[in-house]
Amino acid sequence: MATRRYVVGIDFGTLSARTVLVDVESGAEAAWMESPYEHGVIEDLLPGSETPLPPGAARQNPSDYLVALREGVRGVLASSGVHPDAVIGIGLDFTSCTLLPVDQDGRPLCWQPRFEADPDAWVCLWKDQNAQGEATAMTEHALRRGESFLKWYGGKIPAESFLPKVWRISKQSPGVFAAAARFVEAGDWIVWTLTGEAVGGVSAVSFKTLWDDGFPEEYLASLDPDLLTLVQSKLLGRYLSPGQRAGGLTPLAAADLGLNPGTPVAVANIDAHAAVPGSGVAKPGTLVLVMGTSLCHMVLGESRLPIPGISGAVRDGIVAGYIGFEAGQPAVGDTFSWFSEHFAPARYAKEAARLGVSTQQYLERLAEDLVPGETGLIALDWWNGNRSPLADGDLSGLVLGYTLQTRPEDVYRALMEGAVFGAFEIIRAFEDGGVAVNTVRACGGIAARSPLMLQMLADVTGRAIETAGAAQASALGSAIFAAVAAGPKRGGYATASEAVARMAEAPAETFRPNPDRHRVYQEVYSVYRNLFDHFGKGSGGAAMRSLKALRNRVREAAR
Repeated sequence: MATRRYVVGIDFGTLSARTVLVDVESGAEAAWMESPYEHGVIEDLLPGSETPLPPGAARQNPSDYLVALREGVRGVLASSGVHPDAVIGIGLDFTSCTLLPVDQDGRPLCWQPRFEADPDAWVCLWKDQNAQGEATAMTEHALRRGESFLKWYGGKIPAESFLPKVWRISKQSPGVFAAAARFVEAGDWIVWTLTGEAVGGVSAVSFKTLWDDGFPEEYLASLDPDLLTLVQSKLLGRYLSPGQRAGGLTPLAAADLGLNPGTPVAVANIDAHAAVPGSGVAKPGTLVLVMGTSLCHMVLGESRLPIPGISGAVRDGIVAGYIGFEAGQPAVGDTFSWFSEHFAPARYAKEAARLGVSTQQYLERLAEDLVPGETGLIALDWWNGNRSPLADGDLSGLVLGYTLQTRPEDVYRALMEGAVFGAFEIIRAFEDGGVAVNTVRACGGIAARSPLMLQMLADVTGRAIETAGAAQASALGSAIFAAVAAGPKRGGYATASEAVARMAEAPAETFRPNPDRHRVYQEVYSVYRNLFDHFGKGSGGAAMRSLKALRNRVREAAR
């Protein structure tokens, strides 16, 4: 009887890391574990500091990642009883762009006493939008110069991407910029820690740092010499496609995780990208929606096409051999949590507790009893700016139609519908740009727990919505890439397509559109479109930007 072989996949999310141990032959999950980050998202005070962070800041503690990594790998080995000799590879994914500055040895600057109180020395999380000013300046400068690379990134450079964030650091914390030997994506840092190899993934560097077999150095030099210094001497310099082997576990890392030295480690990927093979997709035609804190939209294509408003069109960026197209919404699950936490009345929380559910679950139950158009409300889903197709982090949320009869569940449903309308905008942008979307497959936390959201997607878009068979699609995708990094000689696979065919699960469920609801939603969507154009592309957005700028000035003065 042949010895079973396993791979480990680790999905580093916004609040926790999910680790799975997967059978290479069948894709069966032998064990999984979730490890929450002790410090979560740091938005007020850095550990040990009494100085408030700037408005909109989102930081993390890199030590949390290492603790979660160790707990997760050791946990799945212990609960499954699988021997380290049977583990042939490790793969991981990470939120992006989540960056940190490190010294020459790869140690985060925030671990040094002289930088522990400086926010820019800590992990800057993906959802931090404070570099919007830099992103706007970069876009405008590229347009003036007629830079051709912009067409592959939807025509705009977003605030959450790598270069605007580092440029902001170089201007407001020059000491951090000078002291940093390298600025790295958090996922690449984990791989570096595990293997001793300073190597990055094409997944992140291409979508988030304008890399296309090289950086646009002349453009960056004309903008600021610091940006040229960054790409010439403060980045990793070597980048591999998804599924390639970054290196093997060092003896120290192997002892920490309870695995064998030399175990192959795949290059890191963006978390949403890993969900594509984890959802059973390795070829063009199927749009994968990763529905969680944010909502990411990925589809593969044969040809590279410039699509206005889309985050990127990148060769080998998601699955090697194809063009990877990505778009996204930067606040979805975050928005629902925000509303239930801050605006649900005490009586709702009390009733939710009586029923044994969370306040958010109770709101969703009430919202499910409503029908399209019943709330009289419409929402723009820009609670953390707009990533696609507007790429404007200074936009903010809006709800129109309040009356004295409006109830919390009305607003909650309108927020859900607004997120779905935003997703539909992106689907339309893909199709208008020539990228086929024959099937839509959803995964992630919201897809797993919210049938209402999935039915809304079907009813608004007028098309069937499949759910991925894997509960932890990103972690499974990382495990699939681990099997590819291990290769056939070690019992893995030569390509992602081969691994997906053996390891991924079939879709679990299909939500089909209700024709009557679809007709009503077409009316509601027409209202959304008018608001979208006025506030996103027209003069209405000036009010949003002015209010946000005023808020930031007042809060900064209060500090």
